[in-house]
Amino acid sequence: MVDTSPLRPAGATRRRSLRSQILIAGLVAAVGAFSAVMVMPDANAAASTLGAAAQQSGRYFGTAIAASRLGDATYTSIAGREFDMVTAENEMKPDALQPQRGQFNFSSGDQIYNWATQRGMKVRGHTLAWHAQQPGWMQSLSGSSLRQAMIDHINGVMAHYRGKLAAWDVVNEAFNEDGSRRSSNLQSTGNDWIEVAFRTARAADPSVKLCYNDYNIENWSYGKTQGVYNLVRDFKSRGVPIDCVGLQTHFTGGSSLPGNFQQTLSSFAALGVDVALTEVDVTNSSTTQYAGLTQACVNVPRCIGITVWGVRDSDSWRAGENPLLFDRSGNKKAAYTSVLNVLNSAGPTPSSPAPSGGSGSPSPSVPSGQAGRILGAQSGRCVDVPNASQNNGTRVSLYDCNGQANQQWTLTASRQLTVYGNRCLDAAGSGNGAAVQIYSCNGQANQQWNVNTNGTITGVQSGRCLDVWGTANGQQIQIYDCHGQANQRFSLT
Repeated sequence: MVDTSPLRPAGATRRRSLRSQILIAGLVAAVGAFSAVMVMPDANAAASTLGAAAQQSGRYFGTAIAASRLGDATYTSIAGREFDMVTAENEMKPDALQPQRGQFNFSSGDQIYNWATQRGMKVRGHTLAWHAQQPGWMQSLSGSSLRQAMIDHINGVMAHYRGKLAAWDVVNEAFNEDGSRRSSNLQSTGNDWIEVAFRTARAADPSVKLCYNDYNIENWSYGKTQGVYNLVRDFKSRGVPIDCVGLQTHFTGGSSLPGNFQQTLSSFAALGVDVALTEVDVTNSSTTQYAGLTQACVNVPRCIGITVWGVRDSDSWRAGENPLLFDRSGNKKAAYTSVLNVLNSAGPTPSSPAPSGGSGSPSPSVPSGQAGRILGAQSGRCVDVPNASQNNGTRVSLYDCNGQANQQWTLTASRQLTVYGNRCLDAAGSGNGAAVQIYSCNGQANQQWNVNTNGTITGVQSGRCLDVWGTANGQQIQIYDCHGQANQRFSLT
C-alpha cells in the first residue's frame, strides 16, 4: 500500500539527478583506409561500482550532494568513486539561488556543479518551481506578480546553467494524494502555471531535459499517480515540452515497493517521456526493495537512471531510518550489493531490440554517394543546420524535417557526411559530450563517420555515437559512448 499522507515534512531536505555511458573496451585500429571497428565490453564482466555498472546498460546511478559536506574526505571519496550523476540537495532550489528578488546567488550551486564535472559526472538541476523552499519575498507575492516572479526565476537560473546540465526538475510536487492539484500559492496563479513553467524552461534552454518530479507516484493504481499521468498525457498531446518524469521513490512508513511499480514506469514511458528514480531511499535499506526497484528500472528501456538521496545513512534527511546504501562509517551495506548485482546483470542494452548486425561490432551499412536526411529514431526529427547557416562551427540540432538543403546530407566514399557540398559533419572533440557541428571538409578523422547496421552513426576518431538528449526542436547533437538506445539511432534516408 502507498501511504496516503505526505512522506516528509514540507521543506525537508531531499532531491535528485539523469543518464550515462557504456564502457568502451577499446577502439581497434582501422583496417585499410576506410574501416573502423568498435570493441564492446565483455557482457559477462562485472563492474565494481554503481555508476560503472549502470553505464553498461546505458543508464546512470547518481546521488544527492550537499556543498557543506564536500570537505568530508570519506563522503567525497565514496561519491566520486561510486556515482556518475549528481543532484544538488538544496543548493539549486529557489530560496538558495534567489534569496533577494533579482539578486541571484549561484556560489553553492556552482560549487557542486564544478566538483561533479571536474570528476566527469553529470548534473541534474533541482528544482525551478516548487511550493516549498521559496524565498520569503516570493512567498509574499500572489497572482500575476507571483506568476512573473516564477518566470523570471526560471529564466535567470536557466540562463546561468544553459547547456551545462543533463536535466531540470522544472516543477516539483504539484499534486495532492487524490490526484488533484495541490493548493499552493503557485496553483493560485492559474491552473496553467505548470505549462507556463515548462514552456518558459524550454525557451530558456532548448538542450536540457525538462522533468516533472513527485513522490507517491510509484503505485500505478494510486490517485496521485493517475493525476500526474493525465498531466503528462495532456502535455504530450498538445506539444507542451516535457521530456521526463521523476519518481522520487521514497519508501518509508506505509509506502513500500508496489508490485505494479514496473507497470507505472512503462506506462509513463509509453507516453513518450523518459522516467527516472530521482530521490531513492528505503527504510532500513531493505535489500529486496532496493533490488526490486533497480530491476524494474532496468526492465524498462526508457528508465534512464537511479539517484539515491544521499551518500551515507548519516547524510540522509531520514538518518534515523538508515535508508541508504552506505552506513555511517562509509561501509557498503547488503543493499549495495543487491543493487550492484542487478545492474551488472542488466546486459549491454536495456530491453531494447537487439542490433540487426548480430552480436558483433557495428558495421557500416550505407553505400557511399547516398544523399538524404539523417532521421532520429526517437524523435522523428531531422539533423538540421540551424538557420541554414554555412558558418564553420555551427552546431547541428534536431528539427522538423522539411527537405531543405540544410537537412540534406551525403555520405562520401571517404566516409564524410557533407551538407551544401563543401561542409562536413565535424566532431569538435573526442570526449563524451563533444559538440557536433559543420566545418569546411578537411579529410581528418573527426569528420569521418560509420553509418552502422544497428542504426548508430559512430565517429572514426572517437568511436563514440551521435547522440541527442531530447526529442524537441533545437535539441543539440553531441557524441557519447554508444549504448544502442533510440536517442542514438539514426537513419540516412
